[in-house]
Amino acid sequence: MKKVFYRLLPVSVLLSALSCNDEFMDRQPRTEIGTERFFNTEEDLKMYCFGLYNFPSHSAYMDDAGTDNQATTAVNEVKNVMISTNPNSTTISAGWSWDRLRNINLFLDNCDRAAVSDETLNHYQGVARFFRAQFYMDKVKRFSDVPWYDRALTTGDEDLYKARDPRELVVEHLFEDYRFAAEHVRTGQEKGAVDRWIVLAYLARHALYEGTFRKYHTELNLQATAPQYLQMAAEAAARIMNEGGFSIYTTGKSESDYAELFSNVDLSGNPEIIHATYYDFKTIRSGNWAAAFGNYESCPTKDLLQAYLMRDGSFYSSQPGYASFPFVQEFAGRDPRLLQTYAWPGWELVRTSVYSAGGGIYVQAFNKNFSGYHLIKGFVNDKNQEVYESVDYPALRYAEVLLTYAEARAELGQLTEDDLTRSINLLRSRAGMPDLPFSPAADPVLQQAFPGLSPLLLEIRRERRVELAVEGFRYDDLMRWYAGKLLEKEPEGIYFPSLGKFDLTGDGIEDICLIPTSQDIPAEADKEANALGQKLAYYKAGSIDDTQATVYLREGDKGNILTIRDMGLFQEPKFYYRPVPRTEMDLNPNLAPQLFGWE
Repeated sequence: MKKVFYRLLPVSVLLSALSCNDEFMDRQPRTEIGTERFFNTEEDLKMYCFGLYNFPSHSAYMDDAGTDNQATTAVNEVKNVMISTNPNSTTISAGWSWDRLRNINLFLDNCDRAAVSDETLNHYQGVARFFRAQFYMDKVKRFSDVPWYDRALTTGDEDLYKARDPRELVVEHLFEDYRFAAEHVRTGQEKGAVDRWIVLAYLARHALYEGTFRKYHTELNLQATAPQYLQMAAEAAARIMNEGGFSIYTTGKSESDYAELFSNVDLSGNPEIIHATYYDFKTIRSGNWAAAFGNYESCPTKDLLQAYLMRDGSFYSSQPGYASFPFVQEFAGRDPRLLQTYAWPGWELVRTSVYSAGGGIYVQAFNKNFSGYHLIKGFVNDKNQEVYESVDYPALRYAEVLLTYAEARAELGQLTEDDLTRSINLLRSRAGMPDLPFSPAADPVLQQAFPGLSPLLLEIRRERRVELAVEGFRYDDLMRWYAGKLLEKEPEGIYFPSLGKFDLTGDGIEDICLIPTSQDIPAEADKEANALGQKLAYYKAGSIDDTQATVYLREGDKGNILTIRDMGLFQEPKFYYRPVPRTEMDLNPNLAPQLFGWE
């Protein structure tokens, strides 16, 4: 099947190109957009809306960085906020940008002059209102109360200096946009274009966010309104389930079906894909690179690894001594999705550009401030550039819709065994895992992380974490669940009981050697060879304060690998929000006061 690709340009670039037409410029001021000469045909509306597209791409595999899923050495806002002695509106200045909203509202102000049918006009208005709802949901997540604008403002407009509108009003308006789009955006659109199912998937996602945020964030005093958004999430998800024609992708190969979603050069016919970002080496390349796999900035954590169940459905943490299992044992008998997310003992590396030691059976490479675990979900293990630059990105999966449906119904107290059959258990079946029982046992580890929740809701949260791992959901999930304190735990990596030689490939033959920092790593010719004739990889292990160490262990000569000394403190409820930048407050004093203790 031939794929359709869009090389999407920002609206400002698009309109600048229009203004460069000589005949057009003879009639319009060079500083004006000349809307009456543009918004005339369906092609005009379609072209403008394409400029609004902003769906995620392969870089999203590092969007969990800074959470309990993924450690990072990068400059990360939440990490910096937590370790700062005085984070404030001067030091935190991101997020208060409104150019995108003006582009959206400019379209909505002018699109009705096009000579098109009401049905066509409503479709494109729906697309634009879908993007406006997205825009405002991002603002609400960050600032809570923000000014609501439903028209493009001019430089002299007094509303430029209006006060912030309350969260309730902004959220009410943005879901009005979502509902309009859900009713009027067409189905059956060309690949890559916004359709009704994309709208409904985002509506469900953001209704779940708002419903759970209001339920668990008592500082808002909006708990009584939480159920209406949870119900909205469940209904939008159910509509996709009942009418959308999607299904979970499976060929019956539980060891590979999940991974194929993230390394496929053509997702256009995949029944699980609600929306993908499409690429082709000859048309528009993906930019896929191996940063998420290697020791660049981010790495998966032990905490995420331990969340995966055993293959028989039992808790990994139920095994005596699980916290100090060696690397090879950690992967034995686990949920197959773990081995399709983490590089496992015996995994073969083909795309060697990310690993100087070359291809073959991969031996975990260690570096300071990294966990020792490596990510293969989304890593295209193919050395052919035409392949890895053509891999599509699954921007919206039906799996997320099923998880949203199950969680919303559970939060409402409406979940049934049939609901589990239609949602969570489809995902478990694809992975070759047993069904989630309607009355599961309680996992003490999850109970400690999320006290007061039912065992069933805890297992739904686990399933969400595992199925959507490193797809950029974890930070938002922790924020809406009022679980920011989980970010205080220092991300850890592989456990070593001592210094010495260890097997990391599962063949019983030692691959690496940890030595004390008081010793020097031998010259290449002097390194010990293992039974396969391969030289051991040597690392100097020490505490995180030891400047001579090349890998940090919690107790210096043993323990889990450490990635950071201290994650800092998460102040509640303050750090669930961000301040309006001081420069914006100075320009518009009506934006004051700051909320939840920010200065």
